[in-house]
Amino acid sequence: METFNHNLASLFSQLGLNNSKAFIETFLAEHRLAQHEQLSEANFWQPSQKRFLKESQEQDADWCEVIDQLDALLRK
Repeated sequence: METFNHNLASLFSQLGLNNSKAFIETFLAEHRLAQHEQLSEANFWQPSQKRFLKESQEQDADWCEVIDQLDALLRK
């Protein structure tokens, strides 16, 4: 079984976003999740991005760890 070590930059790229450190820092500064809001339901995602995040978590995909990291960063 092949395993992947994804990071925030690769997740942003997968989501079709700029994956530069500056963009990621700006994104994290400008977006927040409400206390009970699910990451995949946040209003700042496009439908395809929501679908990717939701399906990755439901399928316990290789992306889960970095998706959880993004979720935590958006709650700080």
